Amino acid sequence: MASVSKVSILDYFNIVFEGENGKIESNCKACGTRIQAKRSVTSNFVTHLKRKHQGMYDDFVKRKDMKREGYSSGSLHSFTPNGGNTRYTLPISTRVGGGGGGGGGSAGGMGTLEGGIGGGSGGGVTKFDRHDPRQVLISEAIAKMIVRDLQSVSIVENQGFRELLQLLEPRYTPEPQHYIQSQLLPAYVYQAQLATRQALASVHALSLSLDLWRGLTGATSGYVGVTCHFLTSDWQMRSALLACLPLTGGSSGNRVLSDFDEVCHSHGVSGRAFRVVADHFLAASTTAKPCCLPGFLVEPSLANGRDEDDGEEVDNGNNVEGGIRNGHGGGGEDGEWEDLWEQGLGVSRVDCFSRSLEQCVREGLRSCPQVTSTLAKAACFYNYITSAVPPEKLSQVFDGPGLSMRTPGNTPPVAIDWAAQLKVLRRLLDSVEFLEEVSGPGVVVLGDSERGLLRELTDTLEPFTEAWDMVQGDRQADVQTDRHVSISLALPCVLGLRKHLSETSTPHCPSLLVGLSQAVERRLAPVLEDPLYITATTLDPQFKLTWSSNPDWHRQVLIEELSKHSTASSPIDLNTNIHPQSQTPPAPAPSPVSSLSRPCKLFSFIKQRPTTQAKSLEQELAVYLREEPTDEEALHYWQRKAIDFPLLAQVAKRAFTIPACGTVVQSIFTAAERCLRPERGRVLPKNLETLIYLKANYSLLWT
Repeated sequence: MASVSKVSILDYFNIVFEGENGKIESNCKACGTRIQAKRSVTSNFVTHLKRKHQGMYDDFVKRKDMKREGYSSGSLHSFTPNGGNTRYTLPISTRVGGGGGGGGGSAGGMGTLEGGIGGGSGGGVTKFDRHDPRQVLISEAIAKMIVRDLQSVSIVENQGFRELLQLLEPRYTPEPQHYIQSQLLPAYVYQAQLATRQALASVHALSLSLDLWRGLTGATSGYVGVTCHFLTSDWQMRSALLACLPLTGGSSGNRVLSDFDEVCHSHGVSGRAFRVVADHFLAASTTAKPCCLPGFLVEPSLANGRDEDDGEEVDNGNNVEGGIRNGHGGGGEDGEWEDLWEQGLGVSRVDCFSRSLEQCVREGLRSCPQVTSTLAKAACFYNYITSAVPPEKLSQVFDGPGLSMRTPGNTPPVAIDWAAQLKVLRRLLDSVEFLEEVSGPGVVVLGDSERGLLRELTDTLEPFTEAWDMVQGDRQADVQTDRHVSISLALPCVLGLRKHLSETSTPHCPSLLVGLSQAVERRLAPVLEDPLYITATTLDPQFKLTWSSNPDWHRQVLIEELSKHSTASSPIDLNTNIHPQSQTPPAPAPSPVSSLSRPCKLFSFIKQRPTTQAKSLEQELAVYLREEPTDEEALHYWQRKAIDFPLLAQVAKRAFTIPACGTVVQSIFTAAERCLRPERGRVLPKNLETLIYLKANYSLLWT
């Protein structure tokens, strides 16, 4: 057999530096792209070729196959039905027939995976080496599964998992747990960090979100996440989790702010953030559970086997604004955290609108305790009909956008989300007669007074659900969704909620209306006077000043706010690291002048064009407001209009980086709390912070 030279993915790269622990830096021979990785983890190189240079990747795969075929032809028994033509050699033990003439099994029978086919022991399997592209891709797929499902890395050591891999690809060599945990996942983290730093180095507009998740016991009491929201040069919104750090038992507010500053400094965004979204009431909480309708448990498993934490959910999170665990005080420290947040983050801090909206619903429901028993009865009725009514009948009532019927092994979102619960409740009330008819006589029946109370509840909270859907969208269905909603929606939502509550009457539950109105005035109404929200809403082309009851006053607020942000907060010049002094952006390079534009006697009859001058901020605003509002998406509009309104676009680019909804990492925290709590039988992964970081940046790594 002719010898086959070794094939390496590094043959397609020029190694320019090799450091300690096998770290290397290489330039792609085709495009010169710098790739950094470890010599033992070559997935970055393989992925680069596959995505950027398909021809080179195909050549690499072909060379690997030729090497493997040459090795197999000399080391394995051949099955050559075509007169010895080795082209038909089967280099794996799962081929049909006797393994190398071994006669342990019936003709054409399939033997065991370990012993070859037909029980013969002469056949073998040529295993991939670690740098084989197929080996790399399968290992990457396993890592993606672990990250996406927040699985413990120890799953790769499970016998059943290894048997499945052996069945699907006998040539694959299972990677050990320590390799994935200490080599593969850190390599992906390094790749995500490098991509994030490179992206942030060139952006002029960005905002940050600071999320805290508490509620665990043991050495780790929670996690803190720092997320960056930024606009690219072509007005594309991007979000990236900069860090997910564990909180130890002794973590304090000062330590959280210190970690936050360190993360910002390491990613080069210190002093560059336009706003920092950080809720003081979440920082001062033991938990940040999602809001649920009190008593409305649609899953019998939750109702029968709920633990202490579930009891808090049923009580609608009465302790959500309590003190911090591990000796950081009681409910009285809420004000201390607010002061600490204001001192550490300054005027750049804003509350997350979606969380404030959720807090309003939570407080409104808490102010009306009489609805709890009725909601519990409605949940019992729901559980009864879902067990007694055929699925095809139920689908006529409950299937629809945002909802899915419960099937074995499928838990619908209605068990954990107040907005989805309200949708189920509304459909239940709209079809209660039909459901009672098809389900037959049951032990649970909703009376007229109970239906009236529930109808008041759903009607009163319906606009809150609409606002929640606007800012959350499909985030609740898939936490991987990279969907950004800016704060321009906040002010119109608050005005709409105010109007709705002032026009609503609730004879069955008047305390609900009072509680909601007070919560809206305390938590949401301040945005109506905030120049930042006024500016963001006006610069949204679908609103402009159509919402204003006093356009002249709001126009003056706009001019003052725009002037402030178009001068003092000008984008940083990355080359000189100073702020431009001029209010207007730098003039572009002059373009070649047409010969027809030069004055001459021949064209003296043509009327001369007036000299164009740069518009002032007031002039840009006046022209912008004269245009009719449009349904065009805000970022698309400003990408198109930036050349017409350069000063307004400069401010819009900052304002739209502030998110109105929770971050991806906050949704991951919520999902992790429900599925990874030790009391539910799941062991927290040892490197959970790494998995959360990679899951939040999933689209950055694996698009």
